[in-house]
Amino acid sequence: MSTHVAAGVRLDNLPIGKFHRHLMVLVGLGMFFDSFDNTLSSAVLASMLPTGFSTLELNSLFLSFTYAGLAIGAAFAGWLSDRLGRGFAFQFNLALFGVLAVAAAFAPNMEVLIGLRFLMSIGMGAEYVICYGMITEFIPRSRRGRYLGVLGIFAGLGVSLSSLIGWLVIPIWSWRAMFILGGVGALITWWLRRGMPESPRWLESRGRHKDAEAVFERIARESGLSSQEVSSAAPQIANLENEKAEWVPFKVLFSRLVIRRTLVALLLTIISLFGSYTVTGWIPTFFVKQGMTVSSSLGFNAAIMSGYVLGPIVILLLADRLGRRNIIMTYGTLAAIVAAIYPFMREPALIIAIGFIMTCMVSSFLTLALGTVPEFFPTAFRFRGGGFAQTVGRICVISSPFVVLWLFNSLGIIGVILTLSGMYILVTLVVAAARVDTSAEALAQIAPNGDTADAPTADAVPHNPQR
Repeated sequence: MSTHVAAGVRLDNLPIGKFHRHLMVLVGLGMFFDSFDNTLSSAVLASMLPTGFSTLELNSLFLSFTYAGLAIGAAFAGWLSDRLGRGFAFQFNLALFGVLAVAAAFAPNMEVLIGLRFLMSIGMGAEYVICYGMITEFIPRSRRGRYLGVLGIFAGLGVSLSSLIGWLVIPIWSWRAMFILGGVGALITWWLRRGMPESPRWLESRGRHKDAEAVFERIARESGLSSQEVSSAAPQIANLENEKAEWVPFKVLFSRLVIRRTLVALLLTIISLFGSYTVTGWIPTFFVKQGMTVSSSLGFNAAIMSGYVLGPIVILLLADRLGRRNIIMTYGTLAAIVAAIYPFMREPALIIAIGFIMTCMVSSFLTLALGTVPEFFPTAFRFRGGGFAQTVGRICVISSPFVVLWLFNSLGIIGVILTLSGMYILVTLVVAAARVDTSAEALAQIAPNGDTADAPTADAVPHNPQR
C-alpha cells in the first residue's frame, strides 16, 4: 500500500491559509498588469488619432493583431500547461509580454508597434488562461467564487487604472509611457512569482505522486495544518506509484461526454470577450468621433471604466452563495438590459452613470465566464479546455474591430451596443438551458482512466452542482 495524494479532493477540503492568500496576490498581480497592458489600447489609440501617428484603419489593425496574438497565446498556454506544468507556463508568458511591452514603447511607427503588440499579446493571452486556471487548481471549490471575485477586482483595477493613468499620463509623456509602466510592472511580478510551486493536481495526473504529495504537504502546512493532521487525512489507496500517466488527446474535448461542456465554454468565452473588448477598446474613440476632445474622452472613459472594480466586488460577496451558474445568468441579463438603455443617454451625467453600470455588468460577466470555464474540465485536460475556449473566442473577436467599425459607421453607437445586448440575451438563455454540472462527481465521471485528481472520496465535502 502507498499513500496516493488524491490532490483534487484534499485541496478542496483545505482551510484557506497563508498559501492561498499569497497565491491570490501573485496571480492577481499578473492579472492586473495583463489587464492594464490589454486595456491601454483604449486610451493609446484614441490619443494617436489627432497626432497622425495612426488612423482608424490602423487602429483596427492594431486591435485585430492584438486579438490574434491573444488567441495564439491562449492555445499555447493550454498545451504548455497540460504538457509541461502550470508553474513553467505561469512564468514564461509573463516574462514574454513584460519584455515586449517595454520594447513597444520605443516603436518608431505604427507598423512596428502593431508587430510588437502581436508578439506581446501572445504572452498576454496565455496569462488570462493560466490565471483563471490557477484559481481552479488551488482554491477550494467552496471558496472559489469568492476568489474569482478577488481576481476580478485585480483585473478591474488594471482596466480602470489603465484608463485613469492614461488620462493623466498621455497628455504629458505621450502614449509611450503607458507601455513602459505596464512592462516594468509585469517584469517585477515575474520576479516575485519565481518561487511558486507546481500544481499537485497536475503532478498527480502525470503520475508524479511523490512530488504531488510533497507539494500538497507544503500547501497544507501553510494553510495551518500540522504534519500529523496532513498524514492522518491522506487516503490510503492501492499502489499507483508505478502506474503510467497517459497523455489525454485533444480530441477528448469533442467526445460524447465532454462536447456539451466544450460548446457552452465556447459561447461563454466568445460573448464575454466580445463584450469586454467592445466596451474597453472603443468607447473613447466613439466619444472623439462624436466631437469630444481627447482629454474629455479619456476623462469620460476613466470614470466609466472604474465600473470594472465594483462588479467583481459583488461577485466576491455573492458567487459562492448563489452559485456561479446562477450569478452568470443574472449578470448576463443585467448586461443586456443596461446595454440596451445606454445608447439613448444624452446628458453627460447619465452617460457616465449608465456607462459605469454597464462596465460593472460586462466586467463581472467576463470574470465569471472565464473563471468558470476551467471548472468544466478535469485536471488532465483542464487548461487545454480553457485554452481552446479562449483561443476560439479570441479568433472570433479578431474580426470584431471591423464589425464594430462597420456597425458604428452604419448605425452609430446604437447599432454597436444593441448588438452587444442581443448577444448577452443569447448566452444567458444557453447557460440556463445547458445546465453544465461542475461538481467533483461530474468531473470524475468524465476523467480519463487513472486520473483521480478530481475524483471524489468518502470524506469529500458535498457541493452544489449549480456552482
